[in-house]
Amino acid sequence: MRRFLSRWFGGRLLGVLIISFGVVAILTGVLNTLVISRVIDNYLASAQSDRVARDMEISNGLYQQKLDEVVGLGERTAWDTGTITNLPGALQGNPRAINAIDQVILRKITVPNLTGSQVILVLDRNGEIIIGRTWSADGQVSSAITSGNWGDLPIVLEALRSNQPQAGTEIVAASFLQHVFLDEQALVPVRETPQDAPVLFDPREGTAGLALVGVYPLRDAYDRPLGVVVSAYLFNNDFSFVDYMKNVAQIETTTIFLGDLRVSTNVLDRSNVRAVGTRVSQTVYERVLVGGEPYFGRVFVVDDWYTGQYEPLRDHHGAVVGMLYVGVRESVFKNLVYAFNSTATLIALVSILVAGVFAIPIARFITRPIGELAQANRRLAQGDMDVRVQPFGRGEISLLGHSFNNMVETLRETQRELLQKEKLASMGQLAAGVAHELNNPLGSIQLFADILYKDAPDGSRQREDLKTIIGETQRCKVIVADLLNFARQQEVLAQETDLHALLEAILTRIVEQPAFERVRIVRDFDPDLPAIQADPAQLQQVFINLFSNSADAMEQDGMLTISTRRMDADTIEVRVADSGTGVPAEHMDKIFTPFFTTKPAGKGTGLGLAIVYGIIKMHRGQIHLQSQPGQGTTVVITLPVYLPDRQLDRSSGAADLIG
Repeated sequence: MRRFLSRWFGGRLLGVLIISFGVVAILTGVLNTLVISRVIDNYLASAQSDRVARDMEISNGLYQQKLDEVVGLGERTAWDTGTITNLPGALQGNPRAINAIDQVILRKITVPNLTGSQVILVLDRNGEIIIGRTWSADGQVSSAITSGNWGDLPIVLEALRSNQPQAGTEIVAASFLQHVFLDEQALVPVRETPQDAPVLFDPREGTAGLALVGVYPLRDAYDRPLGVVVSAYLFNNDFSFVDYMKNVAQIETTTIFLGDLRVSTNVLDRSNVRAVGTRVSQTVYERVLVGGEPYFGRVFVVDDWYTGQYEPLRDHHGAVVGMLYVGVRESVFKNLVYAFNSTATLIALVSILVAGVFAIPIARFITRPIGELAQANRRLAQGDMDVRVQPFGRGEISLLGHSFNNMVETLRETQRELLQKEKLASMGQLAAGVAHELNNPLGSIQLFADILYKDAPDGSRQREDLKTIIGETQRCKVIVADLLNFARQQEVLAQETDLHALLEAILTRIVEQPAFERVRIVRDFDPDLPAIQADPAQLQQVFINLFSNSADAMEQDGMLTISTRRMDADTIEVRVADSGTGVPAEHMDKIFTPFFTTKPAGKGTGLGLAIVYGIIKMHRGQIHLQSQPGQGTTVVITLPVYLPDRQLDRSSGAADLIG
């Protein structure tokens, strides 16, 4: 080895430098390509996992939001003035009363923002259908439904038995769907699928429907059960939800399973047709459906490999009835890796070529002065002070040593060296100046990057790939869209409203809820408070939201104080104060932001206070919070007594609304 190195470096310096440049460039290019390829592979694998986890988090939120929408549809139907007023007559078979409730159902089920197959039914205490309607996936409303019995559906049976609201993801047998004209839509022929389980998870797969179901009790003035309102959204062959996930939330693939059968999906098979009727692989079957646990990893979906995540869907009793899936195709990331590797290889080849192009003139530039200096030294020793440097001979490194000994013997050569050093010093200063100028913008970039990094929550990825920016942005789209849809479907139906009667009616209802069992309610009502022009249904929604939030904020025995007062001839004020945990100062400016919530995942969508804010603003009012952590929160609402730009509806009032 020593002999080889001696022969290698003992040759002409020009050849040694050119070959060395080439070897270094090749080794550097190859190593950089390998390292970059490995880094990219690891990064994309991590990004793929992070994306799937993010998609599942968004999907769970949107799924819960859809369930809340279904539950709210039934609740609003039950609380509607028309339902409450006409229910006794409808139970006695009065056609006019039944028709009046039918008009309520038509109003609720045909609002512009509802998508997909929706059902609203009003049942008596035996589960018999009094009246109902179905809104199909293509936007058509069915004829009036006046016969059939849903009392044996487990979630309905539970609501009738307990006289309490129920909600969940339920399997609805074909016999029930036949009553509401959805039995044919629910039919999903089972297709043979590679790697599926030997038997179906649920024998009803293929004929039954998977639906989000909410059941809200109907009670008389003495809290005795009169029946229930059932609202439902059918997933079978309805693709509005999964397509919403793809188009709005940017989730590549989403599937809803009844048991192990795909009933709604945007996954396509080889024929470019939705893979409805195909089944999940046995590995996922055992883990999610049988074991009741989430599954994350590489999975075979229909006829291709994906990185996906499955979450079990449970009914109102907690039993697993299906699955929610999100995933991305492996081929997408493999193509991305291939593109990155190809680019890195191309960059390496170009770098090697550029190094080769520059190696020759640089090597000549380095070696020419050495040879010239050696020759000049010999001529200088002979007294030629006008000598010029010319290339000569071999073994430049050896000659350089002899030349150095001769150069120190002459002043001119010393002066020439000093001049050369001065030039080099100037070049160094120029290089330092350029480096300084480049360092300033680089420092600014680093400063802002550090600020973003420090602002990101601890434990986040990159800190969570600045997950806060990515997650809050996708959810805001969704929630802004929801808020806009909400705004488009609402209008203030102004009525002469007794605010105290409205508040009393709401309190009478909510005190029976478990969250208010340990809450003491204090009323501080102004006896001179005038009736105001307002929409009692919307104000009811405002105060139910505020009271519920206050109850949630009080973990121990607490006190909820509702006070009213007349501020002047045209304005009243309502204060809702609780003795709860309060709101941190850093959250105060975001508290009315859509989709912002401090509640755990699945416990709130972050829409409640945003909607409250919108309703108050539509009433030309103001709302703000006063809070100290650990000392409770007070919501202050001001409302005008008159709404001059609203047509007053004198046909009903707050008392009629609440019943």
